[in-house]
Amino acid sequence: MSAIRIHSPATAFTISIKQLTCNPTFRTTNCRGFNRTGLRRTLTTVVMSSGPIEVCAKTSVTVPNRLGDCPFTQRVLLTLEEKRLPYDLKLVDLGNKPDWLFSISPEGKVPVVKLDDKWISDSDVITKSVEEKFPDPSLVTPPEKASVGSKIFSTYIGFLKSKDANDGTEQALLNELSAFNDYIKENGPFINGKDISAADLSLGPKLYHLEIALGHYKKWSVPDSLSYLKSYMKTVFSLDSFIKTKPLTEDVIEGWRPKVMG
Repeated sequence: MSAIRIHSPATAFTISIKQLTCNPTFRTTNCRGFNRTGLRRTLTTVVMSSGPIEVCAKTSVTVPNRLGDCPFTQRVLLTLEEKRLPYDLKLVDLGNKPDWLFSISPEGKVPVVKLDDKWISDSDVITKSVEEKFPDPSLVTPPEKASVGSKIFSTYIGFLKSKDANDGTEQALLNELSAFNDYIKENGPFINGKDISAADLSLGPKLYHLEIALGHYKKWSVPDSLSYLKSYMKTVFSLDSFIKTKPLTEDVIEGWRPKVMG
């Protein structure tokens, strides 16, 4: 296991007001957070977070000490990044799972996050718990919008695994992508309008996997006719938080190989 500490404006409770203002000894994320949200919110974050959140995640299978390709883990990390919360990233080799992993995650799955001295698994539960504990800035998606695009991932997997070009899996995916394209056209740029929310942080990593894996294994890409979807993907993939937490292309390809070849 290796650990990487990710810093944010909340890394030290005792930093001074002067230090909060784009001090070169702090990462640029500190300056960006201060400029965008103002001093009041930054201080609130500092008060609420007493230390880095521990996150166990899949390690890269292609490059040592790099984050692996799990879209559910990236969802969790995106949530922490967007809320500017510090975290310790503990990378785990899922091909040789250590015994201690089963003591905190009985099924040996990641992501697993430690909040209030309790280990929590499942990205749905983790992100909900983080939202409840750290509500500012809010990433809540209104209930009526929470399921937008929710069927894209399952139809993508069906098409990726398909060996029959005429089994309807490609059309099923296109139907879901087209419906999402139409939704964003009328309601975008994000699922909740102008504000990014939890739904985007869940869907974004899945679309990233879709783009890479289908491009590699199927030589398939999102049709140009779905211009609003393509714009949405470009916007989400360009977020600083996304760039910081995205897996290597090679890891995404290797991660999906068993499902394609199996």
